[in-house]
Amino acid sequence: MKRIKIAYWVSTGVFSLIILAIATAHLFSGQLKASLSHLGFPDYFRTELAVAKLVGIIGLLLPAVKGRVKEWLYAGFAITLCSGFIARYAAGDATGSLILPMIMLAILIVSYINYRRLELRMKIRGIIYRGSNVA
Repeated sequence: MKRIKIAYWVSTGVFSLIILAIATAHLFSGQLKASLSHLGFPDYFRTELAVAKLVGIIGLLLPAVKGRVKEWLYAGFAITLCSGFIARYAAGDATGSLILPMIMLAILIVSYINYRRLELRMKIRGIIYRGSNVA
């Protein structure tokens, strides 16, 4: 169980730090503003995207957020990353800009798999210890 927790927190932490950097860039970087404009998105979309990413990171990092809410956070990030890949591919961007969303998706998948494994172990532990005085 310790290895699973470490894998979960490392992958979630790395993912969150990179998304935090990207969300901050959405808000303050003129270069990213031009990049999103190049992809055909309106200017207000980058602010919405940044806020959604920041809220999503908070939800992923808070242990109190569980169940369906956390599942939807993972789904939202997966959709965002796939959409980013598709938008850049459709715009004819260089291969280098296509790689980051796929790497981020791989890190997100590692985080999700370990989250599910931890959740399953906690459920199993709850069933085993239910009714006994062992905590």
